[in-house]
Amino acid sequence: MENSELSELCYPQLNASCRTPKQPHGHAMVIYMLLSSISLFTVALNLLVIFAISYFRQSLTTTLIMNQVQLHTPTNLLLLSMSVSDLLVGLLLMPVEIIYIEACWHLGDLACTLYYVADYVITSASVANIVLISADRFVAISEPLYYLSQVTNRRAWVAVGLCWFCSFIYRLLLLHDHLGEPSRSISCLGECVVIIGNVAGTVDLVFTFILPVVAILMLYLRVFVIAVSQARGIHSRMGAVHALRLVKRSELKAARTLGIVVVVFLISFIPYYSPTMAGKDTSVSATSVAFEIWLTHINSCLNPIVYALFYPWFRKSIKLIVTLQILKPGSRDAKIL
Repeated sequence: MENSELSELCYPQLNASCRTPKQPHGHAMVIYMLLSSISLFTVALNLLVIFAISYFRQSLTTTLIMNQVQLHTPTNLLLLSMSVSDLLVGLLLMPVEIIYIEACWHLGDLACTLYYVADYVITSASVANIVLISADRFVAISEPLYYLSQVTNRRAWVAVGLCWFCSFIYRLLLLHDHLGEPSRSISCLGECVVIIGNVAGTVDLVFTFILPVVAILMLYLRVFVIAVSQARGIHSRMGAVHALRLVKRSELKAARTLGIVVVVFLISFIPYYSPTMAGKDTSVSATSVAFEIWLTHINSCLNPIVYALFYPWFRKSIKLIVTLQILKPGSRDAKIL
């Protein structure tokens, strides 16, 4: 009996050892299959977005010929940045949490803290990218002439770089106590837990959730109002500006897509921040299957699905990729817009 109990410990020879996480066999198999599928889909879908934007030349050029609807280059770069952050979620974060469903953490306290720094940096960058995309759509539809002349590739890259850099610095400041003392949240050997105090959690709630949500909603509402107003003006003039009407219709579709992204974002992140909203500390563990953590990660799987459903250029590019049409000469110049 004693040997059986010792075998359940992460470190059988140490009294301070945690017990090995265990799930009923059938339950564990379902969890493994479900979460592995989510991870695989997240990686595959975001790789498709990254490849589509990077490979096809037309999606990276700014053209407006007759009835040709343009897909702005800066928008593509922001989508690319968000797809990279979502890809890292499926490629790095999800597999770690799947591995430790029924395993102890043997990589040490510092590696545990660094894992959560990476987790939070990637998540913050993803949120910041959504804000940048909403701002990009707002400028594109409210000031189209300014957008074409001032919103350049260079400035989009600078915005993306600042997005990632600020996310990194912000998370280092928020988790500096854990970096200085990696074992501060560890109650026993073999677990990987980070406890965010209520004060730090409140700061994180404001900067990573409330302010981005307010900014996204305000920009989205302005985009929607302007799009509706322009659509009515175009409708009153009917055939005078047929090409412009097509462009504005595409902008309205982009606004609707952005709204769906916002709703998905809210559903994904509200459960994670619910302890902070209730005035409690937030405990995040890599050695347990936490519903609220996986819900935030599933957001990275849903984003490319939203693009696939609502962007015709993406659907066309996926069809060319899946049917191996990209192996043909000149496929990079295929018309997907």
